[in-house]
Amino acid sequence: MSALFFVLGIPLVGGLVLALTGHRPVARDVNVAFSLGTFLAACVLTAQIINHGPEFVWDKQFYIDPLNVFLVTLTAFVGLTTAIFSRPYMRVEQDHGKMTPPRMRLYHSMYQLFSFTMLLGLTTNNLGIIWVAMEAATLTTVLLVSVYRTAASLEAAWKYFILCGVGIAQALFGTVLLYMAADKVLGPEHATLLWTSLADVKGQLDPTIVTLAFVFLLVGYGTKIGLVPLHSWLPDAHAEGPTPVSAVLSGLLLNVAMYAVLRCKVLTDGALGTEMAGQLMMGFGLLSVVAAAFFLSRQKDVKRMFSYSSIEHMGLITFAFGMGGPVASFAGLLHMTVHSLVKSAIFFTVGHATQTAGTQLMSEIRGLIKVNPTVGWGLMIGVMAILGMPPFGVFASEFLILTTAMREQPWATPFLLIGLGVAFASILVRVLPMVFGDSTHQPLAHPPSLLPVFVHLAFALLLGLYMPTYLNGWYVQAAAMLGG
Repeated sequence: MSALFFVLGIPLVGGLVLALTGHRPVARDVNVAFSLGTFLAACVLTAQIINHGPEFVWDKQFYIDPLNVFLVTLTAFVGLTTAIFSRPYMRVEQDHGKMTPPRMRLYHSMYQLFSFTMLLGLTTNNLGIIWVAMEAATLTTVLLVSVYRTAASLEAAWKYFILCGVGIAQALFGTVLLYMAADKVLGPEHATLLWTSLADVKGQLDPTIVTLAFVFLLVGYGTKIGLVPLHSWLPDAHAEGPTPVSAVLSGLLLNVAMYAVLRCKVLTDGALGTEMAGQLMMGFGLLSVVAAAFFLSRQKDVKRMFSYSSIEHMGLITFAFGMGGPVASFAGLLHMTVHSLVKSAIFFTVGHATQTAGTQLMSEIRGLIKVNPTVGWGLMIGVMAILGMPPFGVFASEFLILTTAMREQPWATPFLLIGLGVAFASILVRVLPMVFGDSTHQPLAHPPSLLPVFVHLAFALLLGLYMPTYLNGWYVQAAAMLGG
């Protein structure tokens, strides 16, 4: 039996179990236990792929290869650490009256089902099931964002539902167009949405239909990625939902949407034989980097600020994959990894900081290093990492992206440098007083869970200093599959 059965089955069962018992105090530990089981199953699946190569599962409806297996492991790992972080965080929220027992049951069950939808989208070979998984992820996160039931959280969830619903509808139309292209080549008896089958005949697909399909797919899934100008749901969802939800949205869901775009880009490049798909991605990516950087300079809410940082970094990743080639694709995959680790760690510290101060306004959060040194240093180190300071992995990936742009797309380099420079100054000038200023805040009643923060930052530091051989092999193989 493939380990994929447990990778998908454990969070699905976890969602059902916690739908019944999620309101009990033990549910916080049960949530961690299910997340741990999912991570261990993902590790076993990864070992299978390393030892035996890509594999089909369940009549070719699922396909695991180097492009998605490391994302599966990353998703399961961040899901586990976020579940660990949410134990004391949600306990404080419950003490403050924000979380009632029914809301706790909803939160825990939807957390596991959200993990299931992301893993389903990453592992399926069927582009139709990818769409279903992304739609299901939208529905589960709508419930997570609105769990506080305040006017602001309900408004944010409604905006998220409407905008991402429209985006997913565009992606559905693009998926239908891909099926039409397959029907012309394979015939009605053998027409399929299996990515591997489409990849085998990508050179025979109708270029006009595939061009239209990619445009709709990029707009649709680009809404989930948070690309400008399709991004407006993301800051509200981050600011009004629980901080663990912000961590998995920035660290995981954006990656899954990017993965769907990359699968479609491979088909488009093969069908057209041109750089149209890459040029579109570079355009959206560059616009996202620059626009998000200037939006950063106007933020007052700490979670909104870091949500715009996520838009900036996903724009940088999109630009890298748009350039294509072995170095840029390698850098894009590395940046996806380190951004997930560092941004989720930042949201962990921000969650504890906002609970300590009782507000998300940066002007009222001061002296974290005096109230709780580990929270303060965790936030400061995380910010240094996400801003691309050496020797963290974000510096390595951004350096590769910038040097490749200087060589292959020199016109874009000044815009990238302006965006990164403005983002650096905007974030740093706000975080320094939060960490080192004078404070009158009191420590939290329940000790925060900061082990996930420093584990994530340690991995980000390791990837900046040394690339493990097996991970380097994954990135190289995945970059080759993307046409690099």
